[in-house]
Amino acid sequence: MTLLLLISAGVLAGLTGALLGVGGGVILVPALVLGFKVPLEDAVPASLMCVVASSCGAAASYVERRLSDIRLGLTLELATVMGAIAGGMVAGLLAPAWVALVFGLFTLYVSAQMLLSSPRPEQCTETYVPTNYPLGISGSFVAGSLSALLGVGGGPLKVPLMSYGMGVPFKVASATSNLMIGVTGAASVAAYAWRGHVKLDLVAPLVVGVLAGASVGSRLMPRVPTSVLRRLFALVLLVVAAQMLWKGGEGLWPSLPK
Repeated sequence: MTLLLLISAGVLAGLTGALLGVGGGVILVPALVLGFKVPLEDAVPASLMCVVASSCGAAASYVERRLSDIRLGLTLELATVMGAIAGGMVAGLLAPAWVALVFGLFTLYVSAQMLLSSPRPEQCTETYVPTNYPLGISGSFVAGSLSALLGVGGGPLKVPLMSYGMGVPFKVASATSNLMIGVTGAASVAAYAWRGHVKLDLVAPLVVGVLAGASVGSRLMPRVPTSVLRRLFALVLLVVAAQMLWKGGEGLWPSLPK
């Protein structure tokens, strides 16, 4: 029974990750910790392994359909990796709780904007030209830093950054984010594997489900209207915001005056 539930959780995470380019961590980490009572230090690397699997399962399909902007992805991923290195170096100097609160408030603002704003006309996925590279590179650096500081993927920040800040069509932004998160996840999971926190008996059924979900999601995404994807993405951002605000509040609560 537990095996089937793990596979089902993987399917949902892979489907969501492939459709929206955020990876399945926002679903898998709370599901594993709260639903399956898995320790957080084991849930995070299991989730990262699934992010890599989701990226591999969806990225090939998106590249074949020419939805992924490989040149843009490589440019932004370089900045993301540099940000992750910087975030790891300063992790001991910053209070993660305050960073989580700021990130949660920012994500809440972005999700509210996407839910309340009027739908934008759907852009052509072939004739666009990315703009504002300085914003994209600096934003990717911040996304990498947050990933190292808080253990969250860069997708929730990169997709709106490319879509709203760089003029990239939403579907291309999601597909490009899927391409990038696999590289970031693979780099991040190595440290956990070195410390022995990657539990193969936990990861195996999740990866099976994630690959199945990512395969379905990569076929659905080109057919789903952009307006529907935006709404789904905004709802996922609300979940991310709630997690970050809870994490920040939980970290700051002991320091509040009684």
